Amino acid sequence: MVADRPREQSALLRILERDRRDIPAMLAMGQLKAATGDVRSAASWYRAALNQASNSQVPQALHAGLAHAQSFCEQSQRRLAEEFAAALDGTGVGVGGSPALRHAIDLLYGRSEIFLQQPSMFYYPGLPQRCFYERQEFDWVAGLEAQAEALRDEFLALLERSDQPFAPYIRRGADRPASSSALLENENWGAAYLWQGGQPTELSRHCPQTMAALADAPLPHVEGRSPMALYSRLKPGTHITAHHGLLNTRLICHLPLIAPEGCALRCGHETRSWHFGKMLIFDDSVEHEAWNRGSSDRTILLFEIWRPEIPEDDRHQLATLFAAIDQIDPERGKEQE
Repeated sequence: MVADRPREQSALLRILERDRRDIPAMLAMGQLKAATGDVRSAASWYRAALNQASNSQVPQALHAGLAHAQSFCEQSQRRLAEEFAAALDGTGVGVGGSPALRHAIDLLYGRSEIFLQQPSMFYYPGLPQRCFYERQEFDWVAGLEAQAEALRDEFLALLERSDQPFAPYIRRGADRPASSSALLENENWGAAYLWQGGQPTELSRHCPQTMAALADAPLPHVEGRSPMALYSRLKPGTHITAHHGLLNTRLICHLPLIAPEGCALRCGHETRSWHFGKMLIFDDSVEHEAWNRGSSDRTILLFEIWRPEIPEDDRHQLATLFAAIDQIDPERGKEQE
């Protein structure tokens, strides 16, 4: 018996007019469109079903249909990317061009995804959605990088002087739920603070050149919170899983002091490796992760700076605001990731 597809489509559309969130009807529409060879329309209905399912409690009976929809959409995206590539072959599009254009093409082909700022504590609207900033954009960076060898030597001298300057980066908070991270109280990700809670630490007395070098950077000054600067050590085999930072009002700076091969940082869609003396600057409110797949420790000098787009007056007001947050809820603003 030949299916009466027009009648079936009309019936499904009537159901969806009554309830546009009806997942079985959307799946049936996707199946119907696929049977007629309308792959683009089928994929759109399947995507609608998948989006609705992500916001709903889905009965077990729909799991197989949703799995098929997911597979169909992935195959459709691959075919579409192949069609785009064939249409653009020989045009020069995607050859060279800016990083933004190449990323846009990767998004079109489904080879990348969109990552946005998602700070866990405070969001300042209107800032550019950038993962990494380039070293050349900051006039103070070259001077700090020029001191990299001396700063590394000062760090190595600190290691000889101190039995164990590092403590686990992720610590248990007082009277708060413990982090679920596998690196909780784990020295594989270690921190040795020079500035902590807005105050220089005992360790900083042994690192005068490093402290002087940091003074040239636009460090935030927030009572009880900033400046913040530390040596961050990542032992071999350690993976800091994907997470978001507290604020989007800052950038995180890494000056690599010991940078073995096999170590990298992913922020958003882009992955970069550390190289001795070459600053990495990124927005940690965007999803990021890091790993050491090498055979020796990776150590960086880590500190935060103001986002350059934030006006000076707003910086002063934000500093007052953050200090008030810390007074009212001291645990809320602590780094736990």
